[in-house]
Amino acid sequence: MNPPNCRGRFFKLPPNRVWRSYLGGRMLDEIAGAAAPADGHFPEDWIASLTAASNPAPSSPGEGLSAIELDGKKHLLRDVIAADPPGFLGRAHFERFGADPHILVKFLDSAIRLHFQVHPSREFARRFLGAPSGKTEAYHVLGVRPGHEGVLWLGFQRPPSRDRLRRLIEAQDIPALKACFDPVLVRPGDTFIVPGGTPHALGSGLFVVEMQEPSDLVVRFEFERGGYVLPEDARFMKRGLDFCLDIFDLAPRPLTETENPFKCTPARSRALSARSREDDLINNEFFRMKKLRVADAVDVAFDGFALAIVTSGSCRATALSSGYSATLSPYEKAVLPAALGSLRIEPVTPAEILLCQPPGAVF
Repeated sequence: MNPPNCRGRFFKLPPNRVWRSYLGGRMLDEIAGAAAPADGHFPEDWIASLTAASNPAPSSPGEGLSAIELDGKKHLLRDVIAADPPGFLGRAHFERFGADPHILVKFLDSAIRLHFQVHPSREFARRFLGAPSGKTEAYHVLGVRPGHEGVLWLGFQRPPSRDRLRRLIEAQDIPALKACFDPVLVRPGDTFIVPGGTPHALGSGLFVVEMQEPSDLVVRFEFERGGYVLPEDARFMKRGLDFCLDIFDLAPRPLTETENPFKCTPARSRALSARSREDDLINNEFFRMKKLRVADAVDVAFDGFALAIVTSGSCRATALSSGYSATLSPYEKAVLPAALGSLRIEPVTPAEILLCQPPGAVF
């Protein structure tokens, strides 16, 4: 089966639910129109993913890999990209990263606090794991469930010594581990970046877009959540605790009302028209994230591959090069190939659209 040509069109993405050890996903069920939305072990939707999930027992072959649907046929996204990497990703990106978007984006919907965990930095992953990417990540908060406080734990504000951290993990002294953190209250619209090496956890009741380096490398230093006990080989990447202690950033990361090193403020904001604007939320060596607020028709040009996620409202998107057009409703996702060129966005109702992209040429 030949993959479809990406020139002149964009692609909506169906749900791509992935098993995780924590509980959640009720909001994702609601978005999909499930008759009885419920929390379970599929709390994440991996968006435009070429990254396979690392699970103790994969729920399906190739779990984590995204597909697109066209003319009633299913195609793995990696095959579509492989058919025309420069057209899909842009020539500069292809020459730098190969036939890989070099990002992973997810919907994440937590019913409980996630495990306390840490991810390797890019430098650590390359030097000690033989992996091209670590897992620096970012969260853009879409919602907080009623009855949930809405918090993140980010970095140790009172870091233990390496030896004490080992003892706390071995004893699974969760109250003492939690006491190393100050929880951060969050609200919809907030954006946070979590550099590799930062111990952290997402709180219960959070619905976020997570953007990260394309890996599933994780050290979970809390072994049980929601009644599920992680098997030993899912705790320390099959390498042991002593090896993984080198991943932790043990510098103190103080948080104040006015200063939070993990919180992102728009680096740049510009008007697209009289009633529409674009905010640069993140632009670093790992990825880029923008928010479009569209209240009238605007033309947007893309400097390469992008993912569009409608986070509120709805819009009609039209490729100016071909006339290809489709309506994007709340929480729909679309892959925008580099060869698409400019896109006209016309709001059906005032819309907010999150744009996620790999790092630009400046890095």
